[in-house]
Amino acid sequence: MKFAIIGGDMRIARLANMLEADGHEVCCYGLDEAPADLVKSCALSVCAADDADCVILPLPVLNMRGGLNAPLSAFNHDAEEILRKLPKKAIICGGMPGDKISKMAEELGLDFVDYFKREELVALNALATAEGAISVLLRNSPITIWESRVLVVGFGRIGNMLASRLRALGAHVSVSARNAGDMAYIRAMGCAALDTRTLGAELGSFDTIINTVPARVIGRDKLKYISKNTLCIDLASRPGGFDFEAAREMDINIIWALGLPAETAPVTAGKIIKETVLNIIKEKRSGI
Repeated sequence: MKFAIIGGDMRIARLANMLEADGHEVCCYGLDEAPADLVKSCALSVCAADDADCVILPLPVLNMRGGLNAPLSAFNHDAEEILRKLPKKAIICGGMPGDKISKMAEELGLDFVDYFKREELVALNALATAEGAISVLLRNSPITIWESRVLVVGFGRIGNMLASRLRALGAHVSVSARNAGDMAYIRAMGCAALDTRTLGAELGSFDTIINTVPARVIGRDKLKYISKNTLCIDLASRPGGFDFEAAREMDINIIWALGLPAETAPVTAGKIIKETVLNIIKEKRSGI
């Protein structure tokens, strides 16, 4: 098969290398600063040729400025312009494209799939994110995880995996959630259960607070309880769970750790995306 890989970070560069090692034809655009032994850079016209079976876009597709997410490129790339040039016959795979890109892809008649909605990717990506969060914690905390007091905000896939691993490392783990069922599971796994909606003065008792909820759940009203010595880590995508502006004013240390799998485990993260994309192709084009 012929793959066109456009933009992305080190996990996408590793993905390109893996696909080529598997015997596929691979061309890359927007990865010009990736290691030369991993990717084969081509012009956009080559990557957007009609004979491509699959085009793989980044996770997320857009950066924070609204352009193509291409941190391994020395140039800025217009995602909408690229989308207009993509082959109509190819399967277009992109992660978290957002409403604007999704609508545009539909209007252009592209066979676009959001691979971040695939359960096999989301589950394994959560595991890699949980391990990455522990790496961030180890690098930035002056104390051991063992016997430290950690609050995980949110009990989705990442929160669940992170809480169990922190507990296995000897931390005193509390997890906040919103519904009674989640709170029961939290207690059953040996952690203290808190209600995210009513978090208050107890926030001052933690050495580390890790947010996994992609919504503003820790605003100024809750930040006032957090000690300046507490390490706060936000794993959530935009807009994040903390009020970052208020935190700066209050001198609270927050690390916004986005895209951790790309930073801490790019080989594994690339493999997860590769397997997901191949599953998508198998389902949609069983004859390829």
